[in-house]
Amino acid sequence: MDLQEIRGKLDEVDRQLVALMEQRLALGRQVAEYKIGTGKPVLDRERERQKIEAVRELAAGDFNKQAAEDMITQMIAVSRKLQYKILGSRGKQPDMGFQQVEAIEKAGARVVYQGVEGAYAHGAALQYFGDDVDAFHVRTWEEAMSAVERGDADYAVIPIENSSAGAVADNYDLMISHENVIVAETFLPVSHCLLGLPGAELSDVRTVYSHPQALMQCSRYLNGHSDWRQISVENTAVAARKVVADGDKSQAAVASQVAGKLYGLKELARSINHNKENTTRFLILSRRKVYCRNAGKVSICFELPHRSGTLYNMLGNFIYNGVNMVMIESRPIPGRNWEYRFFVDIEGNLSQPDIQNALLAVSEEAANMRILGNY
Repeated sequence: MDLQEIRGKLDEVDRQLVALMEQRLALGRQVAEYKIGTGKPVLDRERERQKIEAVRELAAGDFNKQAAEDMITQMIAVSRKLQYKILGSRGKQPDMGFQQVEAIEKAGARVVYQGVEGAYAHGAALQYFGDDVDAFHVRTWEEAMSAVERGDADYAVIPIENSSAGAVADNYDLMISHENVIVAETFLPVSHCLLGLPGAELSDVRTVYSHPQALMQCSRYLNGHSDWRQISVENTAVAARKVVADGDKSQAAVASQVAGKLYGLKELARSINHNKENTTRFLILSRRKVYCRNAGKVSICFELPHRSGTLYNMLGNFIYNGVNMVMIESRPIPGRNWEYRFFVDIEGNLSQPDIQNALLAVSEEAANMRILGNY
């Protein structure tokens, strides 16, 4: 046969495949109806395992057996997603455990952040809650999360990712070890200033203090002054406080404008970081499981074994429900080699049927799926 004849035969086989697929989906609808009537779950792992093994045995040769397994695995996944959709249309939706509210309560809120006054997390708290916020600081992010969980604070403000440095991995892990949920987010531009004592001039500077990452982000400017010593400290606000405490005009700090105003320092140079678009995303966390009526992003996490196709099949639940995924991060699960926890952000609201259908499917197919927040 020439190529055109082969293509013609392929077209005919494809027509048969589509017809058979539609027959299989029609049977899947009947299965969904039966499960609605009996209350049986959609996912039956043992039945799926038996079906995959049986189909493998129908094929000849190792390559064809693997191809048959791949084909039936996808067909089962598609049928399962159809069944979830039918269950959703019949009102068989799970209780997400969240309460819808009109707005996040900011008035009179007590807010905790990590670091000291003038740190960027403090700036994020001021940006979201306003300059009059009742805020206090703790030494670690762990302590901030615990303060909210205990009820010592209404909200915690923690960084989760930076547009240049990427994810704050430790804080993803903290969201698993604590029951707090995300109720909002705020984006704080990173704009480092060179801060000195009142009356100091740029020509007086001999030593510059800051967090190592801030020094790196301002390296082009700082390295242009070869006679300056650069010394790392715990964070940018600590650097500003040290300059005040030492009272030495030859010392300067790389820190935020908020820190400069708070500690009464003079701006010797503004916006000295070379990446002017650098921004940090901060999460606002609460112990109350609430979401706003107009919330547009859902964050979830789930666990998967390190096995071919598991993530692909899981993400298919978003595709078949028309849900747009905007972020995915993975973290190894402590004590379980080659198993991973995935953090996913999707567009939508917990009140929307398509979101509910997708999350129901993920919760049944993954291990330990958890909704981290809708905001």
